[in-house]
Order: sequence, then C-alpha cells, then structure tokens
Amino acid sequence: MILPMSNLKTNYMGIELKNPIIIGASNLVVNLDHLKQLEAAGAGAIVYKSLFEEQVQLENFFQEEAMVEFNDRNAEMINIYPEMKDVGPLDFLNKLKKAKEALSIPLIASLNCVYKDTWVEYAKEIEKTGVDGIELNFYTAPRDFGISGQEILEEQLNITKAVKDALGIPVAVKLSPYYTNTLRFAHMMDGAGADALVLFNKLFQPEIDIEAEKMTFSFNKSGKGDYRLALRYMGLLHGKVKAHLVGNSGIIEGKDVIKMILAGADAVQVVSTLYQNGLDYVSVMIKDIEDWMARKDYQSIEEFKGLLSKEKINDPYAYKRAQYVDILMKKVELYQPNKMV
Repeated sequence: MILPMSNLKTNYMGIELKNPIIIGASNLVVNLDHLKQLEAAGAGAIVYKSLFEEQVQLENFFQEEAMVEFNDRNAEMINIYPEMKDVGPLDFLNKLKKAKEALSIPLIASLNCVYKDTWVEYAKEIEKTGVDGIELNFYTAPRDFGISGQEILEEQLNITKAVKDALGIPVAVKLSPYYTNTLRFAHMMDGAGADALVLFNKLFQPEIDIEAEKMTFSFNKSGKGDYRLALRYMGLLHGKVKAHLVGNSGIIEGKDVIKMILAGADAVQVVSTLYQNGLDYVSVMIKDIEDWMARKDYQSIEEFKGLLSKEKINDPYAYKRAQYVDILMKKVELYQPNKMV
C-alpha cells in the first residue's frame, strides 16, 4: 500500500507556501546563487536581508565626506565635484528586485528604520519591487533613560498602522521578547493590523575581550533549545490573535518545526541551521517533517497545528510558571541524597 504524500502547505499572510519553512533574513540570501539553491532545496519562502535606514545614512555620510575631502585646497577652489543627490536605498531596491525576478517562491522584504516617515517612504519603494510581503524588523535597545516603555509601544504601533495604510501587500512584524507584557503587545499589534507576528528577533549582544580590553560583537548563532521562549508564547497566542504566527530563533532540525506547529505556529524562520549544516539542509528538515507526519498518520499541517496550544490542551498549567515550580520540586525529590527514586 502506497501512503499518500503529506500536504505541507500552509497559509502565511494570505500567501500560500508549499511548506512552513521560511528562510530568515541574513547575509545568506543576498547572493542570487544561494537564493536559487535554497529554492531548489525546498524552501517555502525567503525573507531578504533587512534594509537598515541607519546603514543608508552612514553610507551617505561617508560619500559626502569623500566628495568634500579636497575642497578649498587653494584659493580658487570651492569644490571639485558636482553636488550629488542622495540616492537613498536605491542599490538595495535594485538587488531586491533582481532577487524577486530570480525566484518562483514568495520573497518577503525586511525593513528597519529610524523615523516614522522613512518607514513609510522605504516601505512604499520596496512594494514597487514586486515582493510578496514586507516584514517590519522591530527591536529596541533603549539608550535614553528618559524614554518610557509606553512611548516605545506607541511608536511601533503607529508605524505599523502607517505602513499598513500605505501598502497593498501584507505586513508582518518581527518582535523581540523584551516588552513588559509581550502577550499584551502582541495583541495590540494584532489590533493595529499586523498580518503576522514573528517570534522573536534575535539581537546581537555586546561582548568584552578582556585581553584587548575592548568591546566586541560576535555573530551569535542560535543553538539547540533556543526556540523554547518562542514556543511558550506561540502556545499562548494561538487562537487568541488573527495574525499568523511564525517561530524564529533556534529552529535547527525538522522536529523543531513540528514542535512549533504543534504549539500553534503557521510557519517558522530558519537561519543558523543553514550556516551550520549548509543550504541544502532545508530538504532534510522537510523530509523529517514528512516522515513524522506519515508515522502519525497526519495528511496535512492543519491537522496538528495548535494541537498542543494552551487553547486546546487540558493541562491549565502547561504554559504557566506553576508548572515550572512543579518541575523544580520534582527535580529536588529526584536528587535528594540517600533517597531511593
């Protein structure tokens, strides 16, 4: 008897994906050959590397410095170069358009800006490239003691609303877990019109080299088990928001994808596992999901999506701290000296 092929299709922001594995934004996806290899390996969609307004501003600053470096070197000189208009993110947009043209699977852009007007301006330019959606890459590393948490929330909500109103393509928001009440803010983002919530943004953290006595920033890839924070919030949010849910950080193997879907995810994003195992590893993850579904007799993703979310399981403490305390108590019992377990 030949078993029917598992249906891995999932809906993400109204976009049909052939499977729930989305390649997250990173340096891996700026190379067209890499994009085609990821598509051939079976990726459901790809998020292009983020456009950072700060980077555009910095590049413009360096260009301006270079243009005026030799001005006024003698009495008759005012400048030696004609004034050049700020081209903004034009180079990025050209590369994004070429990436979209090279792929047959959905391509999603990623954006991080400084000012509200720029969020909208850049988002509208990105839409013109033909991408299938846009991901607002939100993160906050406050450096000003005078900014309140409420101000940060309101700013991000207002940006989301403004971008949604300006675009005709779906909009996802990529959040960090560092809000006072992440669940509340996710619910507010849902109300602001976000089509998807990506949980969570993995931020670069500073490190100190004690020999050189200087600050360093290392590329900190995700590792096994790093998905658990997102898993918890996934289980709590499933069925409580209209926005689609995407798990991010620490999705290393096919079984991690399965766990996320069981908790309620519509899709996942992967990056670190591709750095560790190669671009073709996507096909291995897909095979692992198909094999598990065959063993469990699931014909589609929808059959087990959210099966272990808080909304559907009987254990009311599974996603609460009381369960954690219970686990600790059990461990104490297990390791009491001179006591048989």
